[in-house]
Amino acid sequence: MNAPRRVRLGMITPSSNTALEPATAALLSDRADVSVHFARFRVTQIALGAESDAQFDMEPMLAAADLLADARCDAICWNGTSGSWLGLDRDRALCTAIRSRTGIPATTASLALLQDFAAHGVRRFGLVTPYAGDVQSRIAALYAQAGYECVAERHLGLRENFSFAEVAAPDIERMVREVAQARPDAVVVLCTNMDASREAPRLSRDLGVPVLDSIAVALEGALRTSRGG
Repeated sequence: MNAPRRVRLGMITPSSNTALEPATAALLSDRADVSVHFARFRVTQIALGAESDAQFDMEPMLAAADLLADARCDAICWNGTSGSWLGLDRDRALCTAIRSRTGIPATTASLALLQDFAAHGVRRFGLVTPYAGDVQSRIAALYAQAGYECVAERHLGLRENFSFAEVAAPDIERMVREVAQARPDAVVVLCTNMDASREAPRLSRDLGVPVLDSIAVALEGALRTSRGG
């Protein structure tokens, strides 16, 4: 007798990310019908400039997508937030290229966030990241161009991607609570290597505003994509 059909999700993952895999597994702990599979490419620093930008060239990401296609995934997600400072059109082009190359529908953490903004009617948001100030400013400006106003922000000034996963949960919660004082439509924890997925549901209830964690947002976006949404 054949085993029940599982939805297989492929995640393109930054090489130095240590948060999203265990967090995603925890989010799916009661979902025997879904499995998640990861392929890495090299990302070590988050900054503005040609050297950092080159980490996100399309070809290494497409090579990771090729490996995930071998697992016959139902959807592929770029589980990183680079589109939020390099440009959402780059993420859209990546998704088009993945589908053209593998035949598998694709999304990204940043594009999934836009879907969540639409679902929650978000126009004003609070932004929490581990990033440096210039990256943070670029993110706010990019979303402003897309019609979303960043009304409050907190960032930690970090550039080494590995270090993001070492930010303690109480520090993330403090930043979320601080930006929530501006009464945004949602608070976004934007980074798939800084895990707020466990705290987000409780904080959403406490603050009366959606707290959108990038790891959880990317997972839900991949699930929607696998269903054709």
